[in-house]
Amino acid sequence: MPKTEAELSAFLSGLGIETSTRRHPPLFTVADSQALRGEIAGGHTKNLFLKDKKDNVFLVTVEENATVDLKQIHTLIGASGRVSFGKPELLMELLGVVPGAVTVFGLVNDTEGRVRVVLDEALMENDTINAHPLTNEATTSIAKTDLLRFVEATGHRPLILKVSA
Repeated sequence: MPKTEAELSAFLSGLGIETSTRRHPPLFTVADSQALRGEIAGGHTKNLFLKDKKDNVFLVTVEENATVDLKQIHTLIGASGRVSFGKPELLMELLGVVPGAVTVFGLVNDTEGRVRVVLDEALMENDTINAHPLTNEATTSIAKTDLLRFVEATGHRPLILKVSA
């Protein structure tokens, strides 16, 4: 069973990481997010759950307005050939979330370390990063240094690369 939002919060607290979470109606797109979330300072994320032809899986997290060239990103992230979006079943299996709620916090559910996480350089210029806490009905704000600690605590090595145009 995937971890719940409460279990994610407990995991973060156990690491000594402070976050703040704001509840809102479900958000499914960046446009929804911009219209309904209200004023939340910091960088807001857009997440791409990608798979290559050898079944390597990538979570690419960029700033919400970033443009990513999906025809070329494989050359940047170390994929075997072109990438496509991972199927919802694989997303649930690995990150414990559904489409519309994809989040870097889903790494807490990837206990086998199958997902390679890529954080866009431009996103990481923000002191605060905002992401869904395993549900698209809330936004959690976390310091960028604490986000990196979280990713590492889940057993992942974050790659910080320039993937946005």
